[in-house]
Amino acid sequence: MQDRPVDDPESALSRHVLRAAMADPGHLPELLANFAVDHLGRRAATSVARARREHPGADEAELSAMVITRGRRVSQSEGTFVGGPFMVLVPFAFCTALLTQSRMMLELAAVAGRDPTEGARAAELLVIQGVYPDEEQAAAALEAAAAARPGTAPGRITALWTVVKRMARLLGVVTPRQRPVPGAVRVGQWALLAVVFLVGLVAPLVWLPYLGHSYHRAGQELGERARAHYQGGHTARPAQPDRARRVQPGQVASVLRTLLSLLLPAAAVVLVIATDATLAGSRYPLLAVVLVTLSVLVGTLWYLRHRHRSDT
Repeated sequence: MQDRPVDDPESALSRHVLRAAMADPGHLPELLANFAVDHLGRRAATSVARARREHPGADEAELSAMVITRGRRVSQSEGTFVGGPFMVLVPFAFCTALLTQSRMMLELAAVAGRDPTEGARAAELLVIQGVYPDEEQAAAALEAAAAARPGTAPGRITALWTVVKRMARLLGVVTPRQRPVPGAVRVGQWALLAVVFLVGLVAPLVWLPYLGHSYHRAGQELGERARAHYQGGHTARPAQPDRARRVQPGQVASVLRTLLSLLLPAAAVVLVIATDATLAGSRYPLLAVVLVTLSVLVGTLWYLRHRHRSDT
């Protein structure tokens, strides 16, 4: 897959991957893995070489920690802020975050001394993401995807829904990768996602805290698995839940921020209705002003907080 130059902007890469995925949603993971190696492998090698020059005393563990931190923050900022303001851009945001995570895995491969531009990395990415249990099956799937002939193109809505669902699973937005959950928990996760989506149609920027928390958690978990895979030289295994570490203060704070971002618009609507307040003789213009103001406020506070954390 070399129909675009390697130095294309990230947004152009995301659009290209999204178009290809819409044409063949069934092979999304394989398409993404091949694309990442072809177009991001050289960037990953350059980034790691630069980090070695800037931190000559850093060992492999320290360089890996830098890569994971950067990958998590970039996917959180770029993927979330792209999708937050307009819900119709969520597929594009997911694609941006997936490419950022793929680059992070390739950089970890480079830190471990492997060439991130070699085709073998594509199978490793699929194993680390939990798509396949071992590299042999992943390599076979990549070959099958490359040999597959285009069939009847699915309808645009069907293809978009399939792509979004598969991207959400790959990202860990709905169910963290390689972590088995009960059926009731899975239903609850989809229900929360649906509620956030519906509220986001009215007040779009409330989507930011939800995606920010999801990307932060999923990026850290993926980075740790990739580091274990490359530094340990074995297939990443499903992480076993640690009851003592199941609830962390940072996770609780992120969940509370997300719930608050959902409750604020609802409370504002109730308050306007209860007080019978109007604007220009009607309640609806006032509701629109209040919701848009809250949306911008939530998004601005999230962005400033994230920017401050990224600069520290």
